Amino acid sequence: MKTLRRMPKATHPILSREFTVTPKYAFERLDHYLVRQQAHSSRTVLQRLIKKGEVRVNNRMVKPNYKIRPGDRVVCRIPTPTPLDLVPEPIPLDVLYEDPALIVLNKPAGLVMHPAPGHYTGTLVHALLAHCKDLSGIGGRERPGLVHRLDKDTSGVIVVAKTDSAHRSLSQQFKAHTIVRQYQALVAGRLRKGSGTIDLAIGRDRWERKKISHRTARPREARTTYRVIERFAAATRVEVFPRTGRTHQIRVHFASQGHPILGDRVYGGRSAVLESVPADRQMLHAERLGFIHPERKEYIEFSAPLPADMERAVEALRRFSAPR
Repeated sequence: MKTLRRMPKATHPILSREFTVTPKYAFERLDHYLVRQQAHSSRTVLQRLIKKGEVRVNNRMVKPNYKIRPGDRVVCRIPTPTPLDLVPEPIPLDVLYEDPALIVLNKPAGLVMHPAPGHYTGTLVHALLAHCKDLSGIGGRERPGLVHRLDKDTSGVIVVAKTDSAHRSLSQQFKAHTIVRQYQALVAGRLRKGSGTIDLAIGRDRWERKKISHRTARPREARTTYRVIERFAAATRVEVFPRTGRTHQIRVHFASQGHPILGDRVYGGRSAVLESVPADRQMLHAERLGFIHPERKEYIEFSAPLPADMERAVEALRRFSAPR
């Protein structure tokens, strides 16, 4: 059954918000200022609204990079979230925690986050719509409640907002890089240092548009720290802490060092494959996630155990590395 269907166009209510710039924010970019004021969680959406004239300063149209001044009157007209047109699907979810504001899940490898070309059914969003009757719409029609994502073949902890206010709060925490994120990964080769930092700006690859790399026209700061947990004959088990949240960051960073994630054929090619180790996907798991609860204003943290396929890979690496 087709689960993505067109809805008739409708006029949706407009939320109007007004701000008066204080000296604290003098000469900040307008789009950055509006994100700080939580006018909307997405700077891209705000830039589009500014260009359309839905955001005005002192009743004048300006550009997203307009430098605001103390006393400027900023008025935003923001359309309310559009109704969802996806059909819920009763896909089982591994729920680690849930309350009226948010839900924390242990996402299995192989589950796509949201509808996209080639994946119009069976996504996490379809499962969430069946599980949550009051899911936030602020993330958009195809991404309701989503404030961050894990790649299809990355497993582990993910948080989803159930209310618009929770969505705004969590989005701000991710933008400020205050969210605690810890991964486990198996990488090809033996890392010599016990710990380290990979500081390499990345972005959309100039020649292979589906990939991320340092060969980009628009490099964005990206930093990853790691700590070695266990060394094997031909691989290393590491704890990974992404300090920024770029697309494919961990995978690209370790591949750039000559130590791609095991099983990651996209960024590692043949060097990411060991015949003795079963790895049908990249061996990357989001082990721990911590953040300030949007309503209770207290720090909470969740973890998910290493999935069975990574446990099998670790055991295979130990057997292969054992003295004979």
